[in-house]
Amino acid sequence: MAKAKELREMSDEQLALTLKETQEQFFRRRLQAQTERLDAPSELRKGRRLIARIKTIQNERARAAQANGQA
Repeated sequence: MAKAKELREMSDEQLALTLKETQEQFFRRRLQAQTERLDAPSELRKGRRLIARIKTIQNERARAAQANGQA
């Protein structure tokens, strides 16, 4: 599980790749939870929170870039 500090140190491309991988893993875990027993149900919550962290950081960067463009 990546911390917000670690995510902020990543480049935009690395962040986008991490988001894509995390979303794919989350999708697989959701399917597994529906079709068979999931070993650790807490993994669903962790995946959702990681996706939210990544999107938050991407949004912060986008707003900072927009603010720099307007200034």
